[in-house]
Amino acid sequence: MNNKPKDYLMEYRLKKCIVYTLLIVGLIITLAPFFWMLSTSLKTRAGIFTMPPQWIPDEPTLMHYGRLFDEVDFLRSFLNSTIVAISVTVLGLFFNSLAGYAFAKYRFPGRDRIFAILILSLMVPGQVTMMPVFLILRSVGLINTYLGLIITGTISVFGIFLVRQFVQTIPNDLIEAARIDGCSEFGIYLKVILPLCKPVLATLGIFTFMASWNEFLWPLIVMVREEMYTLPVALAALEGQYATDYGLVMAGAVVVVIPVIIVFLLAQKYIIEGISTTGLKG
Repeated sequence: MNNKPKDYLMEYRLKKCIVYTLLIVGLIITLAPFFWMLSTSLKTRAGIFTMPPQWIPDEPTLMHYGRLFDEVDFLRSFLNSTIVAISVTVLGLFFNSLAGYAFAKYRFPGRDRIFAILILSLMVPGQVTMMPVFLILRSVGLINTYLGLIITGTISVFGIFLVRQFVQTIPNDLIEAARIDGCSEFGIYLKVILPLCKPVLATLGIFTFMASWNEFLWPLIVMVREEMYTLPVALAALEGQYATDYGLVMAGAVVVVIPVIIVFLLAQKYIIEGISTTGLKG
């Protein structure tokens, strides 16, 4: 009888040790490509092709980062990505939260059917609609403009769904009390709904920013002039037809990844809080 607690404790410690070992192995596998990318960006040209490969460069150098901004107009691409990502995030939060609030709290003819159609549209690959949207933008003269790239990313069915799920948890009594106090419908949205939706809006904002910042195919189609390239497109343009300057490419990749990592680290707690309150838990 006295051995059972000890056996249970040993089994618990063994399971815990296995779990932590697997997590550490998974962490190493996940971070290894990023560390190799950073290491390569700090190597000399000769050090990149040294055999066996070196994880830590013997002579670290920032040469590739200097070339990145001297030989390539990477600063302009960084500015383009910043303008597009921030604009898409701000406008997306506004329009998606409005639509999510309407679907959650307003009753209008065909509401459930319209929402069902929106959810079904998630099954349609984005590549299917690229050509029609491109032709529409070209007909109104929005090709190779910030506006042409921004307006196509502001509305997200996933964003509408995320906000709707959260707003449904807000008691109707709060909205009715605001109406009784004389608050307008838009005032209710601004003064009641938005303050309560901070967790889900933060989560949606992070998702939207990261998706817009990392988008490659659509900016490649819309932005036809080099000075309008976003960072992912400019990074792909660094690869030569016959040879690739790996140090320069890796330095560009580090510049592209750093803002996303910073945004994620600053707001990671909101992702967990937002998802846990929208009914998306696995």
